[in-house]
Amino acid sequence: MVTAITEGIKVSVESTYQQEFSSPHQHHFVFTYKVTIENYSPATIQVLRRRWEIYDAGETLKIIEGDGVVGQQPVLEPGATHQYVSGCNLRSGMGKMKGKYEVEKLMDGKIIEVGIPEFQLIADVFDN
Repeated sequence: MVTAITEGIKVSVESTYQQEFSSPHQHHFVFTYKVTIENYSPATIQVLRRRWEIYDAGETLKIIEGDGVVGQQPVLEPGATHQYVSGCNLRSGMGKMKGKYEVEKLMDGKIIEVGIPEFQLIADVFDN
């Protein structure tokens, strides 16, 4: 698990290779990642947008941007936590991801960028 803290907002990510959904011989590797957002700041916040940079060892950089996280724009009071699971596919068995959230402090409307720490995507295809 990797963690980053920006202005009192902690983002932790844990990735898992999904062997049962992958086809290494067809260059199809599936990963899931669990993200935990914890609000340790004194302000109520809302996650408005996300931006992911996905690096595949066998390809170029892929940028994914959009509103919220998995169809939601969660509001977190001070001390609250939001957790979700998502996934990505790679053509190689190795890569990495990192990104940022656009977060609004609802008290004053200030927009901040919250870092999503870089994490590795490594297929453990030799475990069997």
